[in-house]
Amino acid sequence: MKNNFRTELFPEISPYANGMLPLDNLHTMYWEQSGNETGVPVLFLHGGPGAGSSPAHRCFFDPAYYRIVIYDQRGAGRSTPLGEIHNNTTPHLIDDIEVLRQYLGITEWLVFGGSWGSTLALAYSETYPARCLGLILRGIFLCRKSEIDWFLYGLKNFFPEAWHTFVSLLPSSERDNILAAYYRRLVHPEYVVHMPAALAWSVYEGSCSTLLASPETVAYFTNDVVAIGLARIEAHYFSHEIFLPKNSLLDNIKKIRSIPAVIIQGRYDAVCPIVSANDLHCVWPEAQYIVIADAGHSAWEPGIQTELIKATERFKNGKF
Repeated sequence: MKNNFRTELFPEISPYANGMLPLDNLHTMYWEQSGNETGVPVLFLHGGPGAGSSPAHRCFFDPAYYRIVIYDQRGAGRSTPLGEIHNNTTPHLIDDIEVLRQYLGITEWLVFGGSWGSTLALAYSETYPARCLGLILRGIFLCRKSEIDWFLYGLKNFFPEAWHTFVSLLPSSERDNILAAYYRRLVHPEYVVHMPAALAWSVYEGSCSTLLASPETVAYFTNDVVAIGLARIEAHYFSHEIFLPKNSLLDNIKKIRSIPAVIIQGRYDAVCPIVSANDLHCVWPEAQYIVIADAGHSAWEPGIQTELIKATERFKNGKF
């Protein structure tokens, strides 16, 4: 019998609770809850690192069923200080999720993450598998050197105009190491130095994130808060090999093999090419693997959005 699961976003809702949670003597985390206060908890992990979350992210989940937990990772969005890289590593982010879970009195939750959110979801679940009811992963990013090099150099093969605009900020003498050149600018204390670099980096990523040109997507990436959080923290993580041992995410799949999971990937994802999702599926064949034939990277592309919502509905109905 065919299952006719919902495929449209749920209506906009407001949080029933939110707050700022101190993490240490520097960082404070913004968090919110919406939906059903006694429902099944679901944790939304935003991308970047550093991109932050938005109210629209609540709409992937049935508010009558899910207790929807959304937060901004260290240095991102409404968390403070914005763009702060001190004490900002993947192990810190993993620990922060546990701090939030315990603070909210949650035992287990469904974990939902795309792009960098898929990275963090894997890292968290491999550290705390008993806390995860399931995983919904989109636009897989394993943060390997090959993937970072692709973002910095390889994307020019598909988006040459965006890439040339991206590197035009740098003198030709610095373009052999784009990451180092941008990182120097992004951590510079002067606004007139770091902000143009942040906007250039962020717009570059936004311009390459959809299969078809999307002015709305690019406009989102021009927001100053999004740009400085995304660019500075991405460059920070990329410069330090995401603060995890080489290939650790794939090497530790054995720890989460029994957790129900779905991997959703755009065939023409240029930001996080499909090879990473394929590599993940090869070592984790138990996870359902869905390739969207006519999509790029963004969660808001029709085919990806549809499958993400269907995944939350299948989990709700025990068909995950």
